[in-house]
Amino acid sequence: MTAPATTPVTTAAAVAVEPFEPLVLGFTCNWCSYRAADLAGTARTKYPHNVRLIRLMCSGRMEPEFILEGFARGADAVIMTGCWPEDCHYRIQSVKALRRFIFLRRMLSDLGIEPTRLQRFYASAAEGQRFADEMMRIVGEVKALGPIPPEIRVALESGPAPATASQPEEVEA
Repeated sequence: MTAPATTPVTTAAAVAVEPFEPLVLGFTCNWCSYRAADLAGTARTKYPHNVRLIRLMCSGRMEPEFILEGFARGADAVIMTGCWPEDCHYRIQSVKALRRFIFLRRMLSDLGIEPTRLQRFYASAAEGQRFADEMMRIVGEVKALGPIPPEIRVALESGPAPATASQPEEVEA
């Protein structure tokens, strides 16, 4: 005697698609925004689990290649954070970072990536709650945008930046 054959049953739960959870890469300055993230952690302030932080000595050290590499390697958004300009430990580097930010947003638009996928905010070492709130806001905005199309990621991985976007323009802060 053989066992009766069963047919697989598909339910709505089995077919449901996982909700999009963006990967967000955050570059933080050592002196202020990284310490704000640390304060948020020690105060047990919640912010999204899908944010990965990289500490730089200064936001002025942020190179455009870091941003493009982040997107090429799977980030759905990149955040630049740093000291408030009047509190920058390296005097005017926060302004330098702002110029690069403006340049990079233009470049991303030329590459077909929504400029809002690159965000920037300031947070002092005492602003852990502000840091967490900004991360929540940004992750929410990126969720609404959805993932970056695979063809754009492939283009970022395989080709150099456009020749027209080789140097940041001077921008008044």
